[in-house]
Amino acid sequence: MGRAEAPVTDPLGPELSIVMPVYDEGPAVVPVLRALEAAMVTPHETLVVYDFDEDSTVPPVRSLGDELPAIRLVRNDLGRGVLNAMKAGFAVSRGSWVLVTMADGSDDPTVIEPMVALARSGVDVVAASRYMRGGHQYGGPIVKRTLSRAAGLSLHRLAGIPVHDATNNFKLYGRRFLESTTIESTAGFELATELTVKAALGGWRLAEVPATWRDRTSGTSNFRLRAWLPHYLHWYRVAMVGRAARLAGRGRRT
Repeated sequence: MGRAEAPVTDPLGPELSIVMPVYDEGPAVVPVLRALEAAMVTPHETLVVYDFDEDSTVPPVRSLGDELPAIRLVRNDLGRGVLNAMKAGFAVSRGSWVLVTMADGSDDPTVIEPMVALARSGVDVVAASRYMRGGHQYGGPIVKRTLSRAAGLSLHRLAGIPVHDATNNFKLYGRRFLESTTIESTAGFELATELTVKAALGGWRLAEVPATWRDRTSGTSNFRLRAWLPHYLHWYRVAMVGRAARLAGRGRRT
């Protein structure tokens, strides 16, 4: 579970919970959080989830308490790593919707309000998409970019996933969907692909907004392509098999 500082005093809770896993971001996280909070209109809480008390992210975030009261530090007690940090954030979140964003400034916070608007219209999973019309991606390792684009577009076109960017973790999830979905991921960032595939196969409503992703300008990425690729491929296969099963079922009914 997670252990949160400064509990929210609103008894009704926020509409939106923003979960931001961190690892030794240091002072670089401050402008990212300021840009995020400046973009927000929706009543929300921002849960900055860290693994250990000595993490260099903690003091700068704690210093923002008076300036940015929506921010809460959450200690991840489920075990180190980005996957457990996201799960710990989910566990203590109180919003009707939960959004995951990264601490490196790669995600564009100005698209969050359009994502919330789609959620209010009844959408269960909203993707910030780099690969739909109007979306962009700048920087990052070329192999990672190529594989991510190929996976997103082929899942959309061949597996029938309603969004173009299944692998991007910058997504918003409805509370009802999260509470009814068992997380099976064991590595890390493949969680977004798992949840997107499960939402599509389960008949939940998905939608997307175009987003611009920019590679981080400071710090070191925690993404481990070689170690995590088999986990992405697992959910890729699940999506393809699920698509084939749906098509076969339609054929039997006609």
